[in-house]
Amino acid sequence: MALKNPFRRSTKPDSNMSQHATDHPASEQQHDAPSTEQQADIDTPTAEEHSSDNGTVATLQGELDALRTEHQALHDKHVRLFAEFDNFRKRTAKEKLELMQFAGENTLNAVLPVLDDLDRAVANNDRVNDIDAVKEGFKLIQQKLVHILTSQGLKAMPDAKGEAFDTDRHEAITKAPAPSDDLKGKVIDVVENGYTLHDKVIRYAKVVVGE
Repeated sequence: MALKNPFRRSTKPDSNMSQHATDHPASEQQHDAPSTEQQADIDTPTAEEHSSDNGTVATLQGELDALRTEHQALHDKHVRLFAEFDNFRKRTAKEKLELMQFAGENTLNAVLPVLDDLDRAVANNDRVNDIDAVKEGFKLIQQKLVHILTSQGLKAMPDAKGEAFDTDRHEAITKAPAPSDDLKGKVIDVVENGYTLHDKVIRYAKVVVGE
């Protein structure tokens, strides 16, 4: 009689274990994979999400409209400023040209009476035989002219004879032997007087410098 070995593993599969092994993967698959309704719930946005997206779009559209309005306002302002500047530039150029053309109008109007006096003196010279009267008449006209020009800011430079040569006021037209050693490098004769207009030199005195 053969003895049964209690420690020998049976080669016949256990029906309960086989059934359990067969059923277990299915349960895990069923547990891990979401159902169709769960998948639909995940993929389909909710009403709150729709409302949030619409609010964001509306906000961005409002900001875009505000930026467009601001841009248009700045553009209009730039166009107006450019037009105003262009008009100002043209007006300034015209005024500058007129100023250059008519800058001496007041001075010429002031000198015209002196020209009238000269015309009368020239016409009267043919009928006057007194030379002293003619000289006196021209002296009065000269004084009147000097007075008018002085009132306009024109002044004659002081007599430069004996003064040191100054390039800021004098223009040396020639040199000549100095009458004495102390006149070397100094003005010994004035050919034409110099003039200033409101303390600005407008004509240098033409002088002869001793050497």
